[in-house]
Amino acid sequence: MKPLIGKSLLMGALAMCQVTQAVPVQEKEESNKPNVIILFADDLGFGDLGSYGSEIKTPNLDQLAAQGTQFTNFYVAAASCTPSRASLMTGCYPQRVGLESVVDDTDKKGLSSEEFTIADYLKQHGYSTGMFGKWHLGHYPEFMPNQHGFTEFYGIPYSMDMWPFHPKPSHKYPALPVYENEKVVEYNPDVNQMTTVFTERAVDFIHRKKDDPFLLYVPYSQPHVPLGVSDKFKGKSGKGLYADVIMELDWSVGQIMKAVEENGLSKNTIIMFSSDNGPWLSYGNHAGSSGGLREGKGTVFGGGHKVPFIASMPGTIPSGKINDEMITAMDILPTALKLVNASFPRMNPIDGKDIWPILSGVKGAKTPHKAFFFVNKKEIQAVRSGKWKLHVPHAYRICPNVGKDGMPGNQDNFGGKIELSLYNIEKDPAESNNLVKKHPKIVKQLLEYIKEFEIDLKENSRPVGMVNK
Repeated sequence: MKPLIGKSLLMGALAMCQVTQAVPVQEKEESNKPNVIILFADDLGFGDLGSYGSEIKTPNLDQLAAQGTQFTNFYVAAASCTPSRASLMTGCYPQRVGLESVVDDTDKKGLSSEEFTIADYLKQHGYSTGMFGKWHLGHYPEFMPNQHGFTEFYGIPYSMDMWPFHPKPSHKYPALPVYENEKVVEYNPDVNQMTTVFTERAVDFIHRKKDDPFLLYVPYSQPHVPLGVSDKFKGKSGKGLYADVIMELDWSVGQIMKAVEENGLSKNTIIMFSSDNGPWLSYGNHAGSSGGLREGKGTVFGGGHKVPFIASMPGTIPSGKINDEMITAMDILPTALKLVNASFPRMNPIDGKDIWPILSGVKGAKTPHKAFFFVNKKEIQAVRSGKWKLHVPHAYRICPNVGKDGMPGNQDNFGGKIELSLYNIEKDPAESNNLVKKHPKIVKQLLEYIKEFEIDLKENSRPVGMVNK
């Protein structure tokens, strides 16, 4: 289904509508609009933070959780980089926007110019929009962040391992470019400095934009392989390079929190921290922990889709709470729009829901999702509703032999097999006790949900962006 009018035309009309407002009213409204900060790690597992049970020291993220709310049933819409990021930016299942698979330097597709991102929406409501990190939604100019609502961008177009130094390349990768907005400013950057550089850019953005409402998006390139850490954290954990990397990510979060506080913005800023998917298990000691969940990245089990999520806004989001309601990364966009009182006409329907009642601690607030679907590429492989999760028969990724010290092990994307399986996720988060024979009515209902969603995707998906080169 195509939009009724083009994105650029609609955005221009909305901007003109804003200009016609009385200036004093506009300035007053914008001064009260909350800032939005989204911190998005790469391949960080459910069990990699101190507040989620890790032995790795993450004092800043623990503090963020203590002054906010920590969520234990937060799901990303895909268990790999591109589709997960597409869903975060658009509030949609990635299959709906045509980005169900990871893209690299050989792909001619990306996020369509007709899709609205969270940055598009907030920019049109007077927000300064900055992104510093990994994009991974298409590398051609028309797909890049500056064409999707971000006024400022510094970072890389896809994953750090998509470069000439990949240990087991699928093809010959070109030099990895670093962009300053739309211009390449460097090739093959020092992986050990990436977290520091992105952090410095983010902190500078906060200091410069402290008097404006702003959206800050920091999609880190770590702890995705190749792992890199600066000298200030090298060996500091005493638990190996992966733990060092997590400690530096924690430092980065602390620097951003400090910048917010120094500028007196704490009570008017929502900070959200999460990950794009679970750990890439084939990398062994260079991969994270699923925290006891089954499997990892690339699968529809808990280890692939369930990740940490912490939200903080002192005085608004309850402090020191743990919430187990099922919410998703797709919910961030509509919730942010609700928070900033945005009311754009949505030409492109979204799948995310407003979860502000849950974030703000409204008593008795429940998940707005009747069901959440686990889709691998174009195949719906599982569904969760309430405490029940049903897998339909499918093959899944296994790692018979894991790698070590940056070398991947043997990864078989179709080596695992699962039959029709039903799990009580509340009692069995590891998805180990199949109850399909005990609850036939529940199985039937969940299968109906899958059929309905298959029809919905078929009828209401939109074309992916493509270049003719």
